[in-house]
Amino acid sequence: MLKRKIYDELLSWKQKSNGQTALLIDGARRVGKSYIAELFARQEYKSHIIIDFGNAPQDIIDLFVHESADLDLFFAKLGAFYSTVLYKRESLIIFDEVQQFPRARQLIKYLVADGRYDYLETGSLIRLKKNTENIIIPSEEEHIEMFPMDFEEFLWAMGDEASVPLIRTCFERRQPLGQTLHRKIMNDFRQYVLVGGMPQSVLAYIDGKNFAASDEAKRRILHLYRDDVSKFAAGYEEKVYAVFDGIPGQLSKKEKKYRLSSLDKNARFRAYEDSFIWLNEAMVVNACFNSTDPNVGLALSADHATQKCYMADTGLLVTHTFMDRAFTDNELYRAILFDKIDINEGMIMENIVAQMLRRNGHKLYFYSRSDSEHRENHMEIDFLITEKKKIAPIEVKSSNYRSHSSLDKFRKKFSHKIGTSYILYPKDVMEKDGILHLPLYMAMFL
Repeated sequence: MLKRKIYDELLSWKQKSNGQTALLIDGARRVGKSYIAELFARQEYKSHIIIDFGNAPQDIIDLFVHESADLDLFFAKLGAFYSTVLYKRESLIIFDEVQQFPRARQLIKYLVADGRYDYLETGSLIRLKKNTENIIIPSEEEHIEMFPMDFEEFLWAMGDEASVPLIRTCFERRQPLGQTLHRKIMNDFRQYVLVGGMPQSVLAYIDGKNFAASDEAKRRILHLYRDDVSKFAAGYEEKVYAVFDGIPGQLSKKEKKYRLSSLDKNARFRAYEDSFIWLNEAMVVNACFNSTDPNVGLALSADHATQKCYMADTGLLVTHTFMDRAFTDNELYRAILFDKIDINEGMIMENIVAQMLRRNGHKLYFYSRSDSEHRENHMEIDFLITEKKKIAPIEVKSSNYRSHSSLDKFRKKFSHKIGTSYILYPKDVMEKDGILHLPLYMAMFL
């Protein structure tokens, strides 16, 4: 059984809501939504019913369409169909894959008002217009996002519940872990980067630390994502495929901004905008926008036509990069495990930082300014976040980096707005030149 932090959020919702709202879990396909919903139902309620709208029988669909006006009869038939006794305020009804039947989502307003039971919804691609058109989104619906397993959850799956509390203490005190412990944590972190946080991949790996089994699980997920594109991006699916397939190549460049000219020399952002939005709203990617003037706020100055497109799960990126070749040909596994990453493979570490920041609730922004005539104005900062109303610039570096000129120029230009400046790299904690150097795995605390 995989321990997930979102379980505590479900408990909090149950206690605070007390039947006044339903809860929708939104997340990418195969991120573990159905599993955690069923586990929560089994452990926290006297009885439960799971209605899987991805495979619901016609009798159930007809029940929602024709008989939802009489809730007494509706619940009686529902309980009889699933051979389950429902208890007032002690039963949970789960609408699984609710995007497949939006009418059930609209009914939440009346089910919550009725007050007899609790309601939990799970959905993928839930924000796509196709899955919300012609319905009124109920105000009684709370919404939480579910992400791939984070590094701490991965360590729990590996049987380690002691490391992260110690890492957190060192982060808070800004003190090194020490060579031996840091080496061990970095070794675990590299495994996490390669396996990723999709539960099927993690389960496949921990059964004998089998990277090949993990890779196979990830390939199945990537094929599933492609099937979703054909179903839910009808009319522009070829452009979504093109953008998605181009992600590894774009991230492998020194400047990782997505350049549409690589797809078509005449391509314009307007023609591909819906494709980027689709991938982002499906939570397949993490979009990172250029904040052109951080003085006025990151979101307010975001240039959505200039973006970096990270994979939402780094393990999937590792497999996606070599999707057309056998697992045995994937040199990224060897490079990362033995810390032999070159500039191209460094895209993996930048992607995992993006994933960890997004998991912590940050919207992703970077800063890029080109000025070929005045090189002192040219700079590129990997990520910008806000901490205590200050801008915190973040650079992702390799072990043997020699300078941080862009970071120095950025700190000078925006000195009145700068809080802590970070460099994330594979070494231990260090403070130097007014910059806090942290090991990559400490991005989980930013």
